[in-house]
Amino acid sequence: MKKRVMIINGPNLNLIGKREKDIYGDQDFITFFTALKQNFEEVQLEYFQSNVEGELINKLHEVGFSFDGIIFNPGGYSHTSVALRDAILGIKTPVIEVHISNLHAREEFRHQSLTAFGSIGVISGFGLWSYEMALQFMLDNF
Repeated sequence: MKKRVMIINGPNLNLIGKREKDIYGDQDFITFFTALKQNFEEVQLEYFQSNVEGELINKLHEVGFSFDGIIFNPGGYSHTSVALRDAILGIKTPVIEVHISNLHAREEFRHQSLTAFGSIGVISGFGLWSYEMALQFMLDNF
């Protein structure tokens, strides 16, 4: 049976490939996700994106007891959302937090992640490769 992994992206990540290309690159996420699915056919990969905090919490609750892993990029909510932190702590599925940019090389307010507290680890600064690194870790360890 295939492992089930959900990728969840938070606010403004629907604009990857369109906004701040010097930080986020010029490839859109759907193109990247399609290639990721082809490269990891042994995994049932699913994807969800929302700009709404409550929808992200609902998705974590929905998949947090039935999937094998969650790769989560909370975007700007990383630095502000106690509610997302609590949602991660409330589920059983392991979560790896990812960020496309190196948060520690950016504005000081981005150096703290509330959501990282409930995650098993954080991968930051490797562009879209951060997602692939998280997925490979899950396959090797879960």
